[in-house]
Amino acid sequence: MRRLSVLLALALLGGCAYYPAAPYPAPVSYGPSTFDRAYDAALGALSDQGLRIAAQDRAGGSVVGTRGPLTVTATVRPQADGTTRVEFKTSGEQPQDADISQRVLASYHARMGR
Repeated sequence: MRRLSVLLALALLGGCAYYPAAPYPAPVSYGPSTFDRAYDAALGALSDQGLRIAAQDRAGGSVVGTRGPLTVTATVRPQADGTTRVEFKTSGEQPQDADISQRVLASYHARMGR
């Protein structure tokens, strides 16, 4: 009888299986779009270099910064492949601002984490 109860207990224990819960999928991040990040970085880069924001059009993807006769225009455009193209054009440079394009570009890259 004792042997039968031990076998019965072992059979019941052997039939129980534990399966760990399936891991949940990683949460989806809904951060700013590539365009929004690039536009905000371009806007900030102009401000970083002491340019007064004279005009901005997020929907059109342009920001214009000025300081005296110096004007820097940032243009942000989404591309067909999902990337974003950013251009900076400078006009009316003064000798003390000869490297403004490089400084604005460096600020932009820093803001993009590059």
